[in-house]
Amino acid sequence: MYRALRIPIVALSLAAALLAFGLAACGGQDSASPSGTATAEASPLPQGSEPVALNPAEFTTTIDNPLWPMKPGSRWVYMESDGKGHASRVEITVTPDTKTVMGIEARVIHDVLTYNGQLVEDTLDWYAQDAQGNIWYLGEDTKEYENGKVKTTKGSWEAGVDGALPGIILPADPKPGMAYRQEYYAGEAEDVGLVLSITETVGVPFGTFQNAVMTRDSTALDPTLVEHKFYAPGVGQVLAIAVSGGSGREELVRFTPGP
Repeated sequence: MYRALRIPIVALSLAAALLAFGLAACGGQDSASPSGTATAEASPLPQGSEPVALNPAEFTTTIDNPLWPMKPGSRWVYMESDGKGHASRVEITVTPDTKTVMGIEARVIHDVLTYNGQLVEDTLDWYAQDAQGNIWYLGEDTKEYENGKVKTTKGSWEAGVDGALPGIILPADPKPGMAYRQEYYAGEAEDVGLVLSITETVGVPFGTFQNAVMTRDSTALDPTLVEHKFYAPGVGQVLAIAVSGGSGREELVRFTPGP
């Protein structure tokens, strides 16, 4: 369900651009430097390439963080636009399956990207929630397709294998200025997150939501790529907007919670 910084590209209107760059400041909730850049606070969450010791007994496959509940059977459908007038479809499903990573039993999330009905990318992500309610990202098995055949598996990684480290996708109690590692596999996956605001109002085809959390996602592998993501209580991620290194958006069009 977590999507690394493969920025969807579409020309943003001036209003959308202002939204992406200024919502947090307008809400007065984020910590910012004089230049307007959010200032990261000291955090107990994982950072950079720092190792972390995790106790499997403190984790569960029951992911009920209110900002991103992942009950088996839940399904999200997004439309991802690019600047050339193309639109891709992203379908995310929480499966009943689990995978053991670093001794932790993780929930398997199936992520499928299609364009014009043709499979482009098929990914299995592995998540688990700790006792505090943080949602951890433990790796992914991803395949990109071309003409119906696997083109590459680049981007796949597993925490504890070949130096890869787990990260946080969404903290238990997000606060403006909170920074955290999302994933770390040297030279392949080095995404980080920063909470900008916790009081956003955001509208997408599926609906309008209040008190959404807004994050700034970036990667050390290409500092020019920056994306803002919005998480709505009871639903999860509803919107992603590219604000640097491209322009675009990924919007939630349908959400079906698990039974």
